[in-house]
Amino acid sequence: MTLYLGDTAPDFTTDTTIGEISFHEWAGDSWVVFFSHPADFTPVCTTELGRVAQLQEEWHKRGVKPIALSVDSRADHDRWQPDIEAFNDTTVNYPIIADPDKSVAELYDMIHPNEGDTSSVRSVFVIDPAKKIRLSITYPKSVGRNFDEILRAIDALQTTDRADCATPVDWRLGEKIIVPPTVSTDDARKRFDDVTEYYPYLRTATLRD
Repeated sequence: MTLYLGDTAPDFTTDTTIGEISFHEWAGDSWVVFFSHPADFTPVCTTELGRVAQLQEEWHKRGVKPIALSVDSRADHDRWQPDIEAFNDTTVNYPIIADPDKSVAELYDMIHPNEGDTSSVRSVFVIDPAKKIRLSITYPKSVGRNFDEILRAIDALQTTDRADCATPVDWRLGEKIIVPPTVSTDDARKRFDDVTEYYPYLRTATLRD
């Protein structure tokens, strides 16, 4: 199944390390970072799942729930979790989906056979409280993800939703935003501070508190 930005994230019921969940019900009114990893007891995945756990306070500040998946069993997840926690000096307090029949991985198109086998690649979906897919990234199995960048992207998504603006390259919270082309410069000055026009189509501004 091919999923596009703006699509409703498919719902499913599955077993996880915190018990059986219905995905939409578990997500509630939160944002969600749903990410897959190829297999338990593998080196890159051990570092990644630990990093997500270390960032728990950052997820919480943004109203985000992380949830992981691999095509291994819950028993494997339970045996592997102490290694993740010990290596990364953290506690994994988010669910890891057990998907040995690959039903959820196939629902989200996480199986890429040309990557060498039928385990899941490193997919990332950012899903908003309306259950819409707002961002998707796919990494190869050999490359660990940058979760700081995923947090940055969530900051940008939440800011552009709230302020009806856009963000420039490498933008971070507190920096100038971009005025959308659909907003006139006069209207922009009513809504934002420090509006600067470089070209008719490129204007920056500062968000008001």
